[in-house]
Amino acid sequence: MAVIFPRWTNKLPLVVFILAPMALTGAVGGVWYWFSPSFTDVGYRPEQPVPYSHALHAGDLGLDCRYCHNTVEVAARAAIPPTATCMNCHSQVRTDSPRLQKVRDSAETGEPIEWVRVHQLPDYAYFNHAPHIAAGVGCSSCHGRVDQMTLTTLSKPLSMGWCLECHRNPTPNLRPLDKVTQMDWDPETANYDPATDPARSRQVNPPTHCSGCHR
Repeated sequence: MAVIFPRWTNKLPLVVFILAPMALTGAVGGVWYWFSPSFTDVGYRPEQPVPYSHALHAGDLGLDCRYCHNTVEVAARAAIPPTATCMNCHSQVRTDSPRLQKVRDSAETGEPIEWVRVHQLPDYAYFNHAPHIAAGVGCSSCHGRVDQMTLTTLSKPLSMGWCLECHRNPTPNLRPLDKVTQMDWDPETANYDPATDPARSRQVNPPTHCSGCHR
């Protein structure tokens, strides 16, 4: 009887049995990493209509985050500052700078500057800045070292898994309530224990159930 298939084809089932799980594992791992916010979102750095530098304002000049984002302690959103806030200084500082022409135009016409949003969660995710600030979560925990950014960059993935890591173990991201906006505060060298902080009226107990963030 003539041989239809060559002898080496007898090994095909074994090869498929070994390679198929490896290929499937590789595909799952590739999607898990290459399609995750840690890869697709982190590093997002859009051009802004006005070249505003946090490194200059928050870093070199030492402006507190709350001077511009003045609703962060009482509202869900950390408000984008109106042009009037910019003009508090720039009505007297660098009044002829061509880079600030759009700021001056906005002040004269009342038309807001169309800033490009960098940190944005999906509509189905609920986030409120106020309780996080009240709990002592530092700005840099979610936004990175903004005081070193010439152009604001998304430095954290802001994914559900990333948020849950903190909710399940918030202590590493907690700091004294008066250090929330201090960018260079280092929890590793500060040896801070929120459980023994007399300034705290209650201990932090963030939700880990679905309705905590999806309402």
